[in-house]
Amino acid sequence: MPTPKKGARLGGSAAQQAHLLSNMAASLIEHGAIKTTDAKAKLLRPYVEKLITKAKSGTVADRREVAKKIPHKDVVAYLFNELAPKFENREGGYTRTIKLENRSGDNAPMSQISLVLEETVSAEASRATRAAASKKAEEEKAEETTAAEETTEAPAEEATEAEATEAPAEETAADEAESAEDKEEK
Repeated sequence: MPTPKKGARLGGSAAQQAHLLSNMAASLIEHGAIKTTDAKAKLLRPYVEKLITKAKSGTVADRREVAKKIPHKDVVAYLFNELAPKFENREGGYTRTIKLENRSGDNAPMSQISLVLEETVSAEASRATRAAASKKAEEEKAEETTAAEETTEAPAEEATEAEATEAPAEETAADEAESAEDKEEK
């Protein structure tokens, strides 16, 4: 057997490792969480995350690629139809690994790897920032409309001021005409 370049193999050969990862991925997708050794969980995580990323796009080509890796039709259908829409808002980090106590028989370190289906704080924070941005945009729009109303009212006020300045001018002209008539009478 050739020496692997990326760490020890699970099992004896590359084919056996591929089958092992395929079956573990199918179980994880089907049940949502599985208990396994740390070494298997570390190799399973990127394997499953790549499958979920392909399932999010949902094309026929991606479905066929996932079906090559997981030959269980019902699990592939469940992944594409039900799980992928739940991960639409996530950019990655679809799985979580939690360390457990060592196995009692051979003292092997154990982990539970599970799918993360709940909303995260970052998703809630992005939703909150979007809400704050839309609220700020509404406030700015309201300020613009009040400013526009004030500008439409300002020419009316200027017109009344202009009329007020014209009225004394007319009055002075009328006063001058009366004073001219008074002079003629004298």
